Amino acid sequence: MSETPVHGAHGRPPTRAERWAAFKRSPFLPATVLVLIISAAAGLFAGSYTYSMANPTPHSIPVAIVGNYQPARAKAFIGGLEKALNASVRIYPYESREAAVDAVDAQKVFAILDFRDSGRVVTVDVAGASGASVAQLLEQTTPEVGRATGVSVTVRDVKPLQRGDPRGLAVFYVSIAAVILGFVGAVQLSAHAEALAPLERIGFTVAYSVLGGFVIVAIVNWLLGALRLPFGQSWPILSFTMFTCGMVFTMFKTLFGRWAMLPTWSLMVLLGNPSSGGAVSWALLPSPLGTIGRWLPPGASVNAQHTAIYFRHHQHVFPFLVLAGWSLVSCAVFWFWRHRHPGGRGRRPAHAAA
Repeated sequence: MSETPVHGAHGRPPTRAERWAAFKRSPFLPATVLVLIISAAAGLFAGSYTYSMANPTPHSIPVAIVGNYQPARAKAFIGGLEKALNASVRIYPYESREAAVDAVDAQKVFAILDFRDSGRVVTVDVAGASGASVAQLLEQTTPEVGRATGVSVTVRDVKPLQRGDPRGLAVFYVSIAAVILGFVGAVQLSAHAEALAPLERIGFTVAYSVLGGFVIVAIVNWLLGALRLPFGQSWPILSFTMFTCGMVFTMFKTLFGRWAMLPTWSLMVLLGNPSSGGAVSWALLPSPLGTIGRWLPPGASVNAQHTAIYFRHHQHVFPFLVLAGWSLVSCAVFWFWRHRHPGGRGRRPAHAAA
């Protein structure tokens, strides 16, 4: 006669608390959490890009003014442009066209309005390299405003994009590659080289960043010829980006252990990439994203790379300070709390030494 199986230490069914304790010890808890996180991340990923890129709208567009913009027709043209764009046009007067072009190269303004003949004629110089979406918007809008206000309009692109980058997205994709592979490299080091000591981990992060940045330039520029990259600036920017993103993941790994990918993905991909200004110019992004994006590694990388390619003689220090700040903070957190990082080679117990 078979016996009925019993449960628990004393032959009773497990209590709810015991079942929950067993579930927490099992692999099913992290698997269930991952199902929920990935499902939420899928929606947030699609939502973040849709929010920033589906309907880009200008809020304030800085333009340089050359000539007399006080006549009635010139004022009417500017007012009509603001109405058509549903945005304010910030005016920066310049005494000469050369000074205005220099302001475009310094990325202080997106366009130049050169008024002649008491405001009856205006030349609109756009800069596709400053922001393809903004340039296209001005190219479409200014002739219509001119017809409505009786102003003759001529539109020119004084800083066009490269032939292999007609929409200005190549810089964005190149930077995305550096951002994602930067932290994916750190993920793989944690998974396959767990025994690395702290300095060794930083050293190998430097190694794959330097080599990875070089390979990106080699493929995009030399092999494909899709984008002419200034090697002396583009390689260091891409390598710096990869290192920064790799150390950001390492920092989060130190702080959050196996859940480090959650804050890394949120910061770099959900928030950082849509707000980087690479796919949609900062002038057309929702105001909070346009502001936040400049202070995150993806935005800093796009900013520095874009300037290196199209405005190489007007490179700014700000994006490099942003990357340096994230790198220093990440390295400092990792180093001071390195005992919390799951990697590293442990010391041999004293009794095992012989």
